[in-house]
Amino acid sequence: MDTFDLAVIGGGTAGLVTAAGAASLGVKVALIERDRLGGECLHTGCVPSKALIRSAKVLHLMRRAADFGLNTPEVSFDFVKVMDRMRQVQQQVGKHDSPERFKGLGVTLFSDQASFFSPTELKVGGERIAAKKVVIATGSRTAVPPIEGLEEVGFLDHVSALTLSHLPRSVVILGAGPIGIEFAQLFARFGVRVIVLEVVGQILPREEQEIAQALEAILRTEGIDIHTCTKAFRVEKDGTQKLVHGECSGVAVTFRAEEIFLATGRRPNVEGLNLEAAGVSYNSKGIIVDETLRTTARNIWACGDITGKLLFTHVAEYQARLVVRNALFPFKSKANYSAVPWCTFTDPEVARVGLTEVEAGEQFGNVKVYRYSFGDLDRALCDGEAVGLIKLVCTPKGKIMGAHILGPQAGDLIQEVILAMRKGLPVGALAQTIHTYPTLAEGVRRAADQYYREKLFSGPLKGFLQLLMRLG
Repeated sequence: MDTFDLAVIGGGTAGLVTAAGAASLGVKVALIERDRLGGECLHTGCVPSKALIRSAKVLHLMRRAADFGLNTPEVSFDFVKVMDRMRQVQQQVGKHDSPERFKGLGVTLFSDQASFFSPTELKVGGERIAAKKVVIATGSRTAVPPIEGLEEVGFLDHVSALTLSHLPRSVVILGAGPIGIEFAQLFARFGVRVIVLEVVGQILPREEQEIAQALEAILRTEGIDIHTCTKAFRVEKDGTQKLVHGECSGVAVTFRAEEIFLATGRRPNVEGLNLEAAGVSYNSKGIIVDETLRTTARNIWACGDITGKLLFTHVAEYQARLVVRNALFPFKSKANYSAVPWCTFTDPEVARVGLTEVEAGEQFGNVKVYRYSFGDLDRALCDGEAVGLIKLVCTPKGKIMGAHILGPQAGDLIQEVILAMRKGLPVGALAQTIHTYPTLAEGVRRAADQYYREKLFSGPLKGFLQLLMRLG
């Protein structure tokens, strides 16, 4: 029986980062993946969906050519070629996750299901291996809600949608979180009639309300039919159509479309691991871990979606780096999620870090909010993308509690706010930083400028400054 210093179960982002980091330190590593290296992000998540979103955005821009003084022939697209481009992008990105790369690092690869015999022994296919320490990084998958008839009628999700050879004429999307909303706009721009159903009162329920409402208005202008406070409870087939029966504010409603797209959440991949044999506790959200990402078994850690904490690729990578440190070295570090960003890749994008205005008010009482509109930003006007806003939520003394951006490249623009929050820099530091003109990033500075304007041009400080000017 082969013995390893570290066995990593799962070859997605979290598992690959863990295996590569440990192997680079000279550790004897086994990496166990039952499917393909690269996991959800490469094969069915971030990479392919963003490639499709890019094609849809270019198509949308081509249709707006007249707005830029350009004459173009009738715009059309070839969906087969769009999908071919998506696969080409996957191949390019996939080079970083190839078996050859990991073999070159000295990692031993196993292509089969792993299950525990004990905390230090694993069955991998027909083999049995031992590992002093184990990291579980098996990820998550689409959670299928208990809607009558759903599984019998059939549905698409973000995985099966990436295998389509042609588009449906119409689709009902169940769920208005990031995946549901990204695919809603994607489908609509390719000519699909889209209906979105969301149980709660706004799309993107975790986002700042005014940001979500502004994005909803934009999506409606693109022809997307959005119904909030609407719960589906039964699905049936009617010829070539699928009927979704539900309830909206106590009123029975029915929606008809050629396809149903499911975007109602995630569930952890724990099946087949035999976690009980290892003494690893878990619940419906995932494996239970402490602040160092150690499980209830002392020699076993977990990272990525399987922990149920902030299901994002960048969080999986952060956790994996932390696990390498904590599993291999004596001094343990605690996970810090105080400034974790995320982005929904609609057009315009939605990015967030920290608390919303309501959350900050509940925790700290009085808060200050500084906004700046892309409609007043010179570069956005030049680019013809002057829609959206930047919102900074701060304490009265200038500590940044949260930032929310709806606008072009929001996911990139929010990075300097993340750094400021992580390093404890006040909002005034953003205002004092010289930003290149004309750029979209200048909008962050202009939002932060309002902190000083409020301090300098109102209240007793204004009178004091006027006195100093007279003395000067």
